[in-house]
Amino acid sequence: MLPLTCILLAVTLIVIYVVHRQIVFMMDDLWYSTMLSDDTPITSLRDIVVSQIWHYNNWGGRSMTHGMLQLTLLAGPQAADVINVLMTLALAGVICLVARNRRLPAFFAAMALPLGLNANWRESMFWQSGAANYLYSTVFILAFAFCYLREVKEKEDVSESSRLKGIAFWILPLGVMAGWSNENMGPAVFLLSAAVTGLTLKEKRKAPVWMFLGSIACLFGSIMMLAAPGNFVRNAQIVNDKGLLWRTYLRCYSQCKGALEYLFPVLLLLVMILILARGVSGVRIGRRNLLLMACALLSWGAMFLSPHYPDRAAFGTMVLLICVIISVAGKVVREREDLAWPLFGAAVLVWLKGMYFCTEYLGMCWGWI
Repeated sequence: MLPLTCILLAVTLIVIYVVHRQIVFMMDDLWYSTMLSDDTPITSLRDIVVSQIWHYNNWGGRSMTHGMLQLTLLAGPQAADVINVLMTLALAGVICLVARNRRLPAFFAAMALPLGLNANWRESMFWQSGAANYLYSTVFILAFAFCYLREVKEKEDVSESSRLKGIAFWILPLGVMAGWSNENMGPAVFLLSAAVTGLTLKEKRKAPVWMFLGSIACLFGSIMMLAAPGNFVRNAQIVNDKGLLWRTYLRCYSQCKGALEYLFPVLLLLVMILILARGVSGVRIGRRNLLLMACALLSWGAMFLSPHYPDRAAFGTMVLLICVIISVAGKVVREREDLAWPLFGAAVLVWLKGMYFCTEYLGMCWGWI
C-alpha cells in the first residue's frame, strides 16, 4: 500500500501545482492587489496595513485572511502558487493531527477528501482570494482546535500526552487567527475551546492557564471580525424589501441547500464510516469526534444569520467532518486490519473525483475539451 500511496501523493501534488499555475489572479484578487480605497497598487507591508484599516472600516472584518491574501498577491503569482501547495500540504497534515491518525494512507486521504468532496474546489482552494479565506484560515483553525482536543481524555488513551512547548505564548496569536478567520468558523471553534475547557474543569482536573488564554484570544478575534464597522457599512448597501417571514424562509432554504447539496457528499461518507464502525466491535466514536461534529453543526447553523450562504463557505465545516471520517477510519483499521484496503479504495475513489475536476479544468484551459 505504501508505494501506491506515494505515487498517488506525487501525482496529486503535480496536478495541484499545475492547476494553480493555470488559475490567474482574477476578480477580488485584482482589487486586493490595490490599496482598496483607490487603484494604487500595493508595494509594501505598510500599504497592506493601511489598506486593511480602510477595509475594516468600510467593507468587512476579515482583516487577518485578507491581510494574508494581500501578502501572497504582493509576492506574485509564482510564489502564491507555491504557498498554496504548501498550505494544502499543511491542511492535510493538521487534519491527520486532529484525527490522531498519522499513517501515510491517512495523509493521502486528507489530501484527497477536501478536493473530491468539495462543493466548490476552485473557489475555496485554487482561487487566490478563496484560498486565503478558506484554505489558509482552516489550517489555523484546525491547529487551534488540535491544542484543545488533545486535552480531551478518551477511554482508549494509554498514556498522557506531553505538553506543547511554549503554548502559553503562541496560543494567543493562534487563537486570534482562528477567531478572526470567517464568520461561521471563528465563533464555532471558540465554543469548541470553551467546551473543552469546561469539560476539563468538570472532570475535576486543573485546566492549564493557556486554555483560558486561547479561548479569550479566539473570542477576541471573533468579536473584532463580527463587530467591524465595515460590516455595517456593507450591510447598509444591501436592499431588502422582503418581509420577515419571507426572509426566514430564504434562510431556511439556504441552510437546507448547505446540508443537502454543499455538504451532502461528506455527510454521506461520514454516515457510512460511522455505520461501519458500529459494525466493528470495540470501535468508539470518542468524545473528540463528538466535539468535532458539534463544532461542524455550529459552523453550519451559524450561516442562518448570514443573508448569503455561498458554496465555498461550507469548506471549513466539510474539513471538520473529514477529520472525524479519518479518525474513525483509523480506529476501524486498528481493530480490523483486513478493512484497510477497502477503506483506502474508498479514498482513491474520492481522489479520482477530485482529479477529474482538476484535469477537466486543465483540459479546457489547454483546448483539449
